[in-house]
Amino acid sequence: MPHEMKAPGAGLTALPAPAGDPALLRRIDLAWNALTELPEWVGRLPRLEDLRLDGNRLRDLPDLHGLTALRALHLDGNALTRFPESVLRLPELRTLFLYGNAIGELPEGIGLLRGLRHLAVGGNALTSVPAGLWRLTGLASLNLAENSITEVPETIGRLTELRMLDLGHNALTRIPEAIGDLSNLTDYLYLSDNRFTSVPASLGGLTRLTYLNLTDNRLTDLPAAIGGLTALRELRLYGNRLREIPETIGRLRELRELHLMNNALTCLPASVGDLSGLRLLDLRNNAITSLPGSLTGLSRLTHLDLRNNRLREIPGGLADLPALEKLDLRWNKLDDGDPEVLHRLSGRGCVVLR
Repeated sequence: MPHEMKAPGAGLTALPAPAGDPALLRRIDLAWNALTELPEWVGRLPRLEDLRLDGNRLRDLPDLHGLTALRALHLDGNALTRFPESVLRLPELRTLFLYGNAIGELPEGIGLLRGLRHLAVGGNALTSVPAGLWRLTGLASLNLAENSITEVPETIGRLTELRMLDLGHNALTRIPEAIGDLSNLTDYLYLSDNRFTSVPASLGGLTRLTYLNLTDNRLTDLPAAIGGLTALRELRLYGNRLREIPETIGRLRELRELHLMNNALTCLPASVGDLSGLRLLDLRNNAITSLPGSLTGLSRLTHLDLRNNRLREIPGGLADLPALEKLDLRWNKLDDGDPEVLHRLSGRGCVVLR
């Protein structure tokens, strides 16, 4: 089409000349090539709306302030070391992806991009973020993952339009209380691989959140308010130091996956049996000595992983779990080495590993 220049993954090392009048271009897609620089004319395309340059070798950009119609700029996976300041003068910009570069800081002026809806600056070399970022109150998604950020201020609570937030793989030692003000978080909240020792009770206010990842931190317990996350479908808590799970976990009736491996649990609350939507329960590598009889209420459970705990017996009622397809008991030492419950499960086609 005359209004497009598309050659993704074509092995290009230089930008080709457009076939017609470049001023008519609305979309350029040259992702996954080997471009090291862009000609100046790219920054003077008055009708360009979408510029995709992911996966090239760009170290710098020309002045882009002439792209007055640009709505989406994709620059993931390049070699940029500086934030392209001319981007701050793009009035129509809605999407800015700079993931996987080597940018060391964001400008305070980033707050000028008031129309921005999607911002990804993960996988860079950031140690902090400017106050201006928290003025982008129209953001629907924000990715700051895989940096070395040590602090997120309470002003994050201004971003009330966020549906997705990724703060994983940083150096955060606390979660701000204002995280609970992000009432529109629905898709996911990634907080994995940081240095938290606790999470605020305000987290329980995220009543629309469907995916929460708190893995690989230093959590020793969870607030009872975790039971307020009633829309959760998946909860990942592995790689912490949890000694117990609050009874309120049983309120998460929409939960389908609960990942608790690599903690210090010795038991489970009886309310786990109230998780009527649960399909997968992963309890590997804990110190659990017994299972609550209420597990027999998990009528939709298909996978139960109990590897490397301290179990001596298995509730006979597990044989009545109608959907169970796999039970992994390896590296436990049952007093009865060949309990009837396991024969019953195997007999109806459940894979039992012991």
